Amino acid sequence: MKTNILIAGVGGQGTVLASRLLAASAIEAGFFTRTSETIGMAQRGGSVVSHVRMDSKNSSPIIPIGQGDLLIGFELAETARSLNRLSKSGRCIVNTQVIKPVTASFKGTSYDVEAIRNYIILTVPQAIFVDGYALAEKAGSVKAVNVVLLGVALSLGILPFTKDTVEKVIEAIVPKKFLDLNKKAFNIGFEYSKYTC
Repeated sequence: MKTNILIAGVGGQGTVLASRLLAASAIEAGFFTRTSETIGMAQRGGSVVSHVRMDSKNSSPIIPIGQGDLLIGFELAETARSLNRLSKSGRCIVNTQVIKPVTASFKGTSYDVEAIRNYIILTVPQAIFVDGYALAEKAGSVKAVNVVLLGVALSLGILPFTKDTVEKVIEAIVPKKFLDLNKKAFNIGFEYSKYTC
């Protein structure tokens, strides 16, 4: 089952770990999987876009414009920037967190949250907006927002593997001292979307 997933955010939000967990889950489920990251000054809050392509043996690691099945947006503006890669039937999960770009602060330009949100809704009417940071706080740390959003994504039925597969991969990849936090965050995301999406 060919599935193309984009993860868009800024440096420090855990987007690269999220793409690693997704790719490892796909491989565990038996899919040939390619990944790629586009990272712009990631350590300073720059844009980070990860591509995960499942069942992609004869494909580039970069998802072409208009061929994404799912976009997981860790930040509002970064989500909007990546919408052109979604297919017409593509789904979108958006963390409502706003991280104003450094360039906007320097130039004194506005960051119009409502306009960005409306653009996302206009482009993907069934976009799902999630306060991922609030859910991650319930798990014990806002740093677990990446795993919360993976839980939301998995529960939508778009990803071609099971909850058990992802939990097995989390146990294999996440350092032991953060394991309980990440497992709890993943389950909070998974359960949240059942009742709200």
